[in-house]
This record gives sequence, structure tokens and C-alpha cells, in this order.
Amino acid sequence: MFGAVANVPTNSPHLRKSGSRPVFSDPGSAELGSGAEEGFFHLVEGNEMKGASTPLSTAAIMPSPLFLWRFKVLLFFIWVFSCCKFGWDSVMRMSVDLRDLFLYEAFLYYNPLLLVTMTVWLWGVNLWVFSQSTVNYAKIFDLDQSHLTHREIWKFDDGWCATWMTIIVPTSMTAYIYLYSHGEVSLAASQPVVLLYTAIALVLIFPFDIFYLSSRYFLLKTFWRIVLPLQAISFCDFFLADILTSMAKVFSDLERSVCRMLHRQVATIAWFEADSVCGSHSVAIPLVLVLPYLFRFFQCLRQYKDTGEKTTLLNALKYSTAVPVIFLSALKYHVFPDRWTSIYRPLWLLSSVLNSLYSFYWDVTRDWDLSAFTRIFKFSKPSLLSNLLHGRRWVYLWVIVSNLVLRCTWTYKLSAHLRHNYLTVFTITALEIFRRFQWIFFRVENEWNKMNAKSNIQMSLADASEEDKLLGSNERNV
Repeated sequence: MFGAVANVPTNSPHLRKSGSRPVFSDPGSAELGSGAEEGFFHLVEGNEMKGASTPLSTAAIMPSPLFLWRFKVLLFFIWVFSCCKFGWDSVMRMSVDLRDLFLYEAFLYYNPLLLVTMTVWLWGVNLWVFSQSTVNYAKIFDLDQSHLTHREIWKFDDGWCATWMTIIVPTSMTAYIYLYSHGEVSLAASQPVVLLYTAIALVLIFPFDIFYLSSRYFLLKTFWRIVLPLQAISFCDFFLADILTSMAKVFSDLERSVCRMLHRQVATIAWFEADSVCGSHSVAIPLVLVLPYLFRFFQCLRQYKDTGEKTTLLNALKYSTAVPVIFLSALKYHVFPDRWTSIYRPLWLLSSVLNSLYSFYWDVTRDWDLSAFTRIFKFSKPSLLSNLLHGRRWVYLWVIVSNLVLRCTWTYKLSAHLRHNYLTVFTITALEIFRRFQWIFFRVENEWNKMNAKSNIQMSLADASEEDKLLGSNERNV
């Protein structure tokens, strides 16, 4: 019953599926079975062709990458408009006398995170330029193969990166302003601010292999080596410590934010009192501001112990000039106004000028070597950016002049009377981070040139020793 070949008409509907082409045989054929067999083979071939076309139709349904990118950009602008709309309406609901104090407090909590987000974006730009040029930054920083590149930093759909930070921080700030203006003070004090700070701390110390565990471990290990310089100082150690000096104000605001959270002063004006633990008269403010400079100072002393180079002592002297700037500025809150005007303010101005000029001189003559500006913007492939920047005289002038101006404004930021002008302080701190972003290009390039020169010297010495050995063997043979 199952082994015989059934004689079925070739145009029978049982031989084809719905939607397939019908099969016809020659009416003059002598053997009907051969027509049925031929029809069956045509049926199988047609079904195979249909199955093969299924993935193509599925791929055609998927949207193109350009469409997805445009859709993400549209969602981003909708999100920006929503945050601005809710934030503006919430601020306008407040009374005029309360509005300024509230915005000052909101900026205190969120401007450190906004500035860190800006730093991550700019670091991604640094890595992108390094990847386009001949500077091997992974070798300079002694990074492994799993290190973060500019793609991972900018990527939207994976990990804890700059894009997600750009979205989460302003969203939390908008939620804080909205809840406070609508009378939900307890929720505003506990949820947006505290939850965001707690989540960031947990992500940094999360021990499992997600959110770029190797990169987080490398960052925390470098922080630990900066705080306790008990070993030889590597380039990555003092490079990150230099970046921390530009973020001293960020750490000071983080300290005051955490202080108010611990003392339950979030969404209140208790911190505005002069004698408040977390107020503007707190002794902790200058102590936190000076910490990055002290870290860098002790690193220079450790380098002098290891290498014996006297230039490291001069570098340590540069960082020590920031200490009187910070503490003389803080004295304004603890001395009488006439004594501040007649004694301490002139000393503060003198120390500010000394610190600015000394730091500027060290940047240009020691950290950079502008005569070797030949690699960083010379891309391996033709690029508009490379043609615009590489070998141009205006780039030299811009870097030198802007570095001097921003060095002076960064020192001026430590002035006590600017602390309550949150927009001015935020702008000056952002400009200092931008100055450091420029500084990174030339500092890393200078280090790469030094490494190449050192390797060339070692290769020449090795070649010379081999030639001496060959000459010695030839003399013995003679």
C-alpha cells in the first residue's frame, strides 16, 4: 500500500500548496505516471525556491540603518523638548525669591555629573583622533585588548556609556525639579538625586562581568595607585592625576552633595546657613579642592625618589603653588572684610598669577613639545579634519593662547565670591575641562615621540653591539 506509485492527475490540487504555480503535463504522453512524477519534481523545486526566498523577504522587512539612526535622532529631540518643557514649567511655578536658591541647589547636585558626562564625550573624541593617527595610545597607557574604544564610549545600545549618561542625568534633574515644584518635596529629596548617585556608585564597584568590568577595574586600580603612590609611577597614573586636578571643583561639589544627602538637607534651605555643616563656609570645601594637587605633588616626590631627576622636584613645586590659592580664597569666609581686602586678597592675587604662569610655562615647555607636532592630526586616510589642523600655524597660536587664558580663568574660579554664581562656575569648570581636552592631544603625542626615540636608540645600540661582535670574530679569524 505504501510502496506503489499512485497514479494521480498532474493538475490535482493535492500535489501543490496554496500559492504555488500549477503543474501541467503533455496530454499526448503515453505514460501518465511519468507526467505525475515530473510534476512532483517541479513541485519540490518550486517549494525549495520559495523557502530560499523567505530570508530575503524577512531582510526586506527590517528597516535600514539610516532609518534607525534618523528614528533615534527624532526620539532624542523629542526627549530634549520634553525635558526642557517640563523643567521650564516647573521652575515658573515657583516664587521668585525661592527660584534662585532652588536652581543653585539643583545645579550643585547635577553639575558634577553633567561635567563628568562632558569629560567622557571629549575622551571619546581623543581616542577617535588617536585611532585615526599614528599614535598608539593603547601601548602608551599599557591597555589590554578589551579596553574601551571611542565606539564603545559613544555606543547607544550597550553598556554604561556617554549616550546613556547624557540621557539619564538630565532626566533625573527634570524629575527632581518637577517633583519639588509640585509639592512632592519628600520624593524629590529621596528619589531622583539619591537614587542616581547610588546607582552610579554601584555600577562602578559592580563585581560581575557586565558594564565593561575590565575597564572599571582598571580605572579603580589607577585611582588607588594615585591615592597611595607606594609603587613606581606609570604614565597612566600621573596622566589621570593631572585630569583630576582639572576636576577639583567637580569633587568639591560631589562632597557637598553627599554631605547634604547624609544630613538630610536635600530639597531644603538648611544648608544655606553660614554655620551649616554642608554650607559654603565649610572647611571641607578647600580640603577637597586641594586633594588632587596633593596627590600629584606626592607622585612627583615618588618619581624623584625612583629616578633622581631634579625636574620632578620643579614639577612638584608647580602643584604646590595651587595650595595658597585655594586656602587664601577660603579665608574670605573666616576673616573680617577689611582684613580680607587689605591683606589676604593681594596675597591671593599674587599666588593666582604665580600659579597660572608657572602652570602655563610647564604645559608649553615640558608637557608639550610643539616642535614635534607631526603625528596627532596626520590621519592615515585623507580627512577634512586632518587637512584643516595638521601643520597649520593657527593651531599652534590657538593652543598656546587659549591655554594661557583658560589657566587664568581656572585659577580665578577658586575665588570665594563666585561660589554662589552657579552659572559662572559651571561655565568656567566646563572651559577648564575643554582646556584639558586640548592638553591631552599634545601630552600623549609627546609621550609617543619619546617612546619612539627611546626604542630607536635601543635598536641602534643593539645594532652597534652586533657589529662589534662581528668585527671581533673577524679579527680572531684573521
